[in-house]
Parts: sequence; structure tokens; C-alpha cells
Amino acid sequence: MIVRTLTEAVHDAKRHARGPGWESRRIILKADGMGHSFHDTIVKEGAELHLHYKHHFETNYCISGEGEVLDVKSGTAHKIVPGTLYALDQHDEHVVRATKGDLRLICVFTPPLSGLETHRADGSFPADAESGDH
Repeated sequence: MIVRTLTEAVHDAKRHARGPGWESRRIILKADGMGHSFHDTIVKEGAELHLHYKHHFETNYCISGEGEVLDVKSGTAHKIVPGTLYALDQHDEHVVRATKGDLRLICVFTPPLSGLETHRADGSFPADAESGDH
């Protein structure tokens, strides 16, 4: 059984990733052996993140704040409010915007992140961060 607090993730450099306009507290990682990773992510109000996870599927559930997710391919924007889930089931290129307050999302990645990943210029993560492909 794994029991871990958000506070523990915040104080562990491998589990607390940050970038311009966002931070991700990675509570479950690849090394935990669960087959997915589990994150508590904050997108700061006014931030716009261009993302494209080419090697991962991601599910996001909003627990606070308001924003939108734009499907780049279709041009369709979907409102995000608490209780909204969106899943990137086609490796969808997307833009996330926090429009009213910080957007707080609970995120699940498959395959799991190792905690070493950083976003590339195209908004993706490498297929396997432990391979040295950063």
C-alpha cells in the first residue's frame, strides 16, 4: 500500500515540477509500479499552455478554478469548471488556459511519468525520460 501526502510531493524535487505558469505535484510516479502516474497540477490564472503529449495519454479532472481546453486540430474550445473531466485519448495537441483563478487539475498519465520529464519546445514529454531523451 502506498500512502503519500501532497505535502510530501511538494517537498520532493523529483515529484514537484514547475514551469512558466504551472506546477505539478506528482504524487504517484513510474517507480511506484502502478502503471500510471497521478498529479495534482495548478495552471496559474492567465497562463496559456501549448501541450502535445505524443507518447502519453492524459486524463484531467478539474477541482477548482475556471478555464478552457482548446483542441488544436478541430479548433473547438471546451469550458473547464470544477467537475469537468477531459481526456486526451488521441494524443491530442491542445492549449489549456486558466481564465478565472488558478486552474487546479487532478491528472493521470499513462504510461506513467518518472518525474524526470521536462516539456520540450513542442509541448511534449519524451517517450521515456529515463532513457536520457530529454
